[in-house]
Amino acid sequence: MQAVLDQLLVLGGKPIEQLTPQEARRQPTPADAVRALLIKRGRGSEPEPVARIEDKFIPGPGGDIEIRIYTPDGVGPFPVILYIHGGGWVIADLNVYDSSPRALANAAKAVVISTHYRLAPEYPFPASHEDTFAAYRWALDNAKTFNGNANRVAVVGESAGGNMAASICLMAREQSVPAPVYQVLIYPVVGTDEKTPSFQENANAKPLSKAMMEWFGKHEFQKRQDRQDPRIDLLNANLRGLPPATIITAQIDPLRSGGRMLADRLKAAGVKVVYKNYDGVTHEFFGMAAVLDESKEAIKLAAEDLLKAFKLAAN
Repeated sequence: MQAVLDQLLVLGGKPIEQLTPQEARRQPTPADAVRALLIKRGRGSEPEPVARIEDKFIPGPGGDIEIRIYTPDGVGPFPVILYIHGGGWVIADLNVYDSSPRALANAAKAVVISTHYRLAPEYPFPASHEDTFAAYRWALDNAKTFNGNANRVAVVGESAGGNMAASICLMAREQSVPAPVYQVLIYPVVGTDEKTPSFQENANAKPLSKAMMEWFGKHEFQKRQDRQDPRIDLLNANLRGLPPATIITAQIDPLRSGGRMLADRLKAAGVKVVYKNYDGVTHEFFGMAAVLDESKEAIKLAAEDLLKAFKLAAN
C-alpha cells in the first residue's frame, strides 16, 4: 500500500482541493500509480482479461449515459451487476475504475455494467443519482439483449458509487421497481458528517482526505437540504426492507466509521449485513488486486456473497 502511495506522489499530482473540477479530472489517479508500480517492478501492466467488453450509450434523464459491459467466459444468461464508480460525484470515469468491474465479472461470473453519470458542478445533485437509477432500470429492462438475467441483478459501488448503489435500493423501494437482489457497498459515502472518529483520525490521509471530501461536497450540493436527502444521508434514511448487503471499509480512510455505522443501521432495520474492514490499506484499495493481497481478499468476499445471492434468487 505504501508503495502505491509513494508512486502516486512521484506522479506529481496537485492537491485536488486546490484545483478547479476541470483541473482535478486531469490529475494522476491511484489507478495510474498501480500501473506505474507494476512497470517499475518489471511486471505487465495490462488489465485483467475479460472475455468480452462493449462500450455503448443508453438513454438517461439528462441525455445519453455512457456504460461499459464486461461479459465473463461461459454460457449465459448470466447474473448482472450494475457497478458504479467513485470520484466524489465530481471526478473519474469508466477508465479510471476499470479494474474493479473486470475482477468482479470474472470472480462473480456475472455480466458487469459499469455506468458513468453526470458529474458536478456542471450537473449537481441529484443528477448522478438519477442517472445511475436510470442505468439500473435499463439493466432490468434490457437484460436479455446482453445475455443477462433480469431476475438476478445486484448493485456494487465504490465510495460515492457506494452511496448511489444504496440509493438505488431506496429508490427502487419507493418507486415499486424490482429491488436488487444484493448490494455491495465499498467504503461508501453515507452522509456528510465529518465529525466521525475516522474523519478525525484520517483527516490528512491519502488518497482521500477530509479537505477533499469538503471540496467534493461543495461542488455536488447546491443547498443544505441536498445533504439531508435520504439518498445522501443514508444513516437517517428508512432502511427497512432493503436488500442484504456486504459493506467493505479500509482502515486508513475518512469514510471507515460511516461504513461501519451504516452496517449497524441496516442490521437494526432487519437487513442482513456482512461487514468487513481491511487493516493497513487506504481508500481506493479495492481495485488494486494487481499489487495488493487485501484487494484480492475483498474481491473474493464480494464475489462469494454475490454468488450466494444470485443462487438464492435463481431458486
